[in-house]
Amino acid sequence: TQHYILKEKENFRELQHALPLKPSVNLDKLWTLVSEQTQVNAAKNKTGAAPIVDVVRSSYYKVLGKGKLPKQPVIVKAKFFSRRAEEKIKVGGEGVCVLVAGSHTERSSLNANK
Repeated sequence: TQHYILKEKENFRELQHALPLKPSVNLDKLWTLVSEQTQVNAAKNKTGAAPIVDVVRSSYYKVLGKGKLPKQPVIVKAKFFSRRAEEKIKVGGEGVCVLVAGSHTERSSLNANK
């Protein structure tokens, strides 16, 4: 029985290492992904133009809903959004969530495997 349990743990560890890492970022950290100049311009913006925060470009895949966003429009690009993150981004009709299919490097590696 002991041997079986140890073997199962080893298999689980192997599976964990085989799974690709999918980093996530919380809402309260989104603005750290854009330059200070973009943040200042967005705060001063009177036209309603929204800055674009591309979390995939910053090596994140999923946006989670912890924290708050400033009360200004924003466009967030990510592969995945938690339900809570999507609700908070879209609150008041000010934000937009854009789903991104895949990065250029992922697409080229997929094509190479065909």
